Amino acid sequence: MSTPVPAAADRPSRTHEGTGREPRRTAVLVAVLAAVLLVSMDNSILNVALKTLAEPAPVGLGADHSQLQWAVDAYTLAYAGLLLVSGLLGDRVGHKKLLVAGVALFGVSSALSAYARTPDQLTGLRAVMGVAGSLIMPATLAIISAVFPGEQRTKALGIWTAVVGVAVALGPIIGGALLERFWWGSVFLVNVPIVAVALVAMVRFVPAARRSGTSEGRRMDLLGIALSGLGLLGVVYGVIRAGELNDWTGRDAGLPLAAGAVLLAAFVLWERRVAQPALDVRYFRERGFAAAATSLAVLYFALVGGTFVITFYLQSVRGYGPLLTGVCVLPLAASLIIFAPRVPRLVARFGVRAVCTFGLATMAAGLLGLAAVGRSTPIWLFEIWLFVFGTGTAHVHPPSTATVVSTLPAGESGAASAVNNTFRQVGGSLGAAVLGSVLNAAYRSRIDPAVGGLGDGLAERARGSVAATLQVAQDLAAHGHGPQSYAVAQAAYGGFLHAMRTTWLAASVVVLLTTVFVFLVMGPGPSDGAGQAVAGPADGPDQVRGSEPSA
Repeated sequence: MSTPVPAAADRPSRTHEGTGREPRRTAVLVAVLAAVLLVSMDNSILNVALKTLAEPAPVGLGADHSQLQWAVDAYTLAYAGLLLVSGLLGDRVGHKKLLVAGVALFGVSSALSAYARTPDQLTGLRAVMGVAGSLIMPATLAIISAVFPGEQRTKALGIWTAVVGVAVALGPIIGGALLERFWWGSVFLVNVPIVAVALVAMVRFVPAARRSGTSEGRRMDLLGIALSGLGLLGVVYGVIRAGELNDWTGRDAGLPLAAGAVLLAAFVLWERRVAQPALDVRYFRERGFAAAATSLAVLYFALVGGTFVITFYLQSVRGYGPLLTGVCVLPLAASLIIFAPRVPRLVARFGVRAVCTFGLATMAAGLLGLAAVGRSTPIWLFEIWLFVFGTGTAHVHPPSTATVVSTLPAGESGAASAVNNTFRQVGGSLGAAVLGSVLNAAYRSRIDPAVGGLGDGLAERARGSVAATLQVAQDLAAHGHGPQSYAVAQAAYGGFLHAMRTTWLAASVVVLLTTVFVFLVMGPGPSDGAGQAVAGPADGPDQVRGSEPSA
């Protein structure tokens, strides 16, 4: 399309739908933060529960690696697939309505997830939670941007960032404490009281807020949304099946991969032709936007996919309990809390490209360090490398987010937030699928010699996950097969460490390639007001929107 990308000065100003009186801003912020806390804490809680879910019933659900991947990906697929339509819908009908509906749906699906009886049931309910999350996140940013002016908006977004970091830190600890005392469903049931309080606060304090301008009268690009969602589903399903079968060319994996790629290509072609696209691909013509979007996607590719293995390493290989595992993840969250608030000053001094390149290179260094850990590596060294990786993510996310968001028209707050979240969630989905499949394939190839002689049923059960292999080893010992039990257990430890290292090395290669790409493509200075957006917008309707915190 030949229509030029709108400049910052041409973007419509914000409007606020309200009652004519000043909203109670502190109460609004608390209500919105409760919703952000829900989504952020839920994801980190689930990571601690993965090993427990891999245990056979009644302790867990007996889920194998691929089923656990789907429990993660079902959420992110539904979330990413519906973010665009949710953002556009919020701009049209009002963000408060979508926020209240999303939080209510999140509470119901959380309660039902706690009582899922099979991995498939849990996967389906996680998808419903993803739908709820897609309604929540675009609305929260839009409401804060509408209620808080200028410097107050910057402070509100800073508090939002801190709450997200605290949620990431608290999630594993709360989840671990619950798993020490209760059954696995408690990590989902804990959401219900937060939902109840949040709903009361939202109905009571949050004003009806929407944006005026370019979003008014905008038609839904339903075909584009369908093509993108189905394309992502095909690619992710094919990748997971390839990891299960250790075969990327067979029909079971190859056909979904090919179909997904074709649908995504059709999505790009359609978005270039349609008058009102769900995702305007013209923005990728801007070098800063393309580099920042790639940075966000790769950040979550490594963060979601690379940390997928941490729970199994700490609990199955090192023998830690759920609570201690949660504590061991604290350095990742601590690095985000420490460094993210300082990034705006670095961007103002050195520019977006320098900060993003440094952050990506630091992420790669942390992943390479994690790839070197073993079963007897001092835990403090593991913690240091985890902190280094988190430090890198803290320097990539704010400037990349600001560059992405500042490119879109200010009158499309929900759509802008949705586009930003889409890049993150697509990266996370592909990370869990691709790196999870690398882990699965590498693990199966290493333990096959040790479990191949156990019989088809027992061998297939042992190949499911490291937790399942160790359970088979315990069963063999209980039936008097001590030497065979020892051999299977040692194969499990060695196989998982090999698979873990392979996974983190693969993630580090992707991050390093992205580092080079960003350095070459992104301009040396702030792009389209991104530097100002990271540092915080000044008061005024036509200023560039502030950066959205991680969630």
